[in-house]
Amino acid sequence: MTSKYEIIIYWSEEDGSFIAEVPELAGCMADGKTYKEALSNAEIIIQEWIEAAKELKRPIPQPKGRLMFA
Repeated sequence: MTSKYEIIIYWSEEDGSFIAEVPELAGCMADGKTYKEALSNAEIIIQEWIEAAKELKRPIPQPKGRLMFA
């Protein structure tokens, strides 16, 4: 599974894990003990975010890409 949404991954000392944020999808984020795990979890949560938005009949932003929101 690969999305076209930008994913920003960083280490959180406070959480003791990598955090993966998807800025184009409000509130969409995941974490993981490794960089790869955070990325994999983000891909899953993106699909879940989109499914939930469809069920709620909410708009789904088109991916704009590179640092449009950072």
